[in-house]
Amino acid sequence: MTGTMRAIVLDAPGPPEALTIKVIPIPVPIAGWVLVRVKAFGLNRSELHTRLGLAEGVTFPRVLGIEAVGEVVNCPGGELTEGRQVAAMMGGMGRTFDGGYAEYTCVPVSQVVPFSSELDWSTVGAVPEMLQTSYGSLTVGLDAKSGQSLLIRGGTSSVGMATAVLAKQWGLTVLATTRDANKASSLTAIGVDHAIVDDGAVAGQVRDILPGGVDLALELVGTPTLPDTLRATRVHGTVCFTGMLSNEWTVKDFIRSTTFHAECD
Repeated sequence: MTGTMRAIVLDAPGPPEALTIKVIPIPVPIAGWVLVRVKAFGLNRSELHTRLGLAEGVTFPRVLGIEAVGEVVNCPGGELTEGRQVAAMMGGMGRTFDGGYAEYTCVPVSQVVPFSSELDWSTVGAVPEMLQTSYGSLTVGLDAKSGQSLLIRGGTSSVGMATAVLAKQWGLTVLATTRDANKASSLTAIGVDHAIVDDGAVAGQVRDILPGGVDLALELVGTPTLPDTLRATRVHGTVCFTGMLSNEWTVKDFIRSTTFHAECD
């Protein structure tokens, strides 16, 4: 397949205006890669980090986008048939090679997931990265089991809400935070057992509910709240640090914070 396509290109790190729509050649797949006609793509915070120049290994110009859904156009190795619905994500997508912010994307077959769905593309496009992040956090990160208690710090984020739904399906008791009291009802509506308004220090509120602390905690806000999330977790509990909504990269006074946690327990 030859021709051109529209794509959102970042020539160098900068403000949102640095993202420009350009007409560029449609990529040509080689064996082991697949060309996908993009029907929808998600927006992720990691793409913000890439735009700001905070991501490692990125070369410019670059088409951003760590995920996309669409239909197979060309797969030279024959692993996927033309027209197959697929989702592509991660593995350097949008960083070391061009990603999903385009009409077509060319990615390794190994990071493409075939699926069949009658949902509209705009809905399907919001699922892949969000769902694999929440599922991976619960399984690989936390090894969650039915009957355990889970604190989700950043509960009204998309990953937070997806995790809450999965955790309730698996039989966990879920506590989830929001900084906006008006959003607490959106958490209870999806099955969260305890919606907590986050004022920056929720460990006390958690321990009022579960005096020994939660078994598991998923940190989605980032380094500013991580020490307090640790304080909300029981001795020998597990914390999975998945999200960085805060854009702060280090924990201030980390030794003092973790020492205080140990003394509290």
